[in-house]
Amino acid sequence: MRAGEDAMNRSKTVIVRYSRVNRVNHWINAICFVLLVLSGLAMFHPMMFWLSGLFGGGQWMRAMHPWIGCVLLVSYLGLIVQFWRENLVHKDDVEWMESIRYVVENDEEHVPPVGRNNAGQKFVFWSMTLLIPVLFCSGLVIWEVYFGEATPIPVQRAAVLIHSMAAIAAIIVWIVHVYAALWIRDSVRAMTQGYVTPGWAWRHHRTWLREIAAGRLGKDIIRKRP
Repeated sequence: MRAGEDAMNRSKTVIVRYSRVNRVNHWINAICFVLLVLSGLAMFHPMMFWLSGLFGGGQWMRAMHPWIGCVLLVSYLGLIVQFWRENLVHKDDVEWMESIRYVVENDEEHVPPVGRNNAGQKFVFWSMTLLIPVLFCSGLVIWEVYFGEATPIPVQRAAVLIHSMAAIAAIIVWIVHVYAALWIRDSVRAMTQGYVTPGWAWRHHRTWLREIAAGRLGKDIIRKRP
């Protein structure tokens, strides 16, 4: 089985996993999220205030943070439009979760075949789909320049608590996402160059590869290796 997979990895044919629009949208989203985490941590605790220097000082940082949040929301709405269908939960996701021990052990031969996204990827997608709107709405309540006088202090304090808890949850989900992308070899290439090898698809997303081979996903998804 490994010999066949290695042969597919050496194939001159590659599979387009993410289009240029997908990748640009993803990296805009990623950059915004990192900037929000850094500026948010600087405002969260005095020990982290030194991070404000990355934004030109505290005033600039406080002014930029909510606007970056607006860009993040718009960017993530783009990801939702592009990927929501591929992240719908199916029966094979339950089977994949039941085999999570083999996933952790990187023993893909004992993991049920899955489509384009596995249950872990879908968890990240739907978690962020929930958390980003919560962060945005709670952030609006505490955006003093525009909404400070419109909301009473108790509501603002509750919004700060909700915003902080949602931010911590989002950071944890983001760490899991980044770790998985680095742990699964060649996953990062899919989001930087847009393609994967047939061997990679066979190992990690076998059902998706079979759909491609059956011609159900369009002919333009297969092309020559760059």
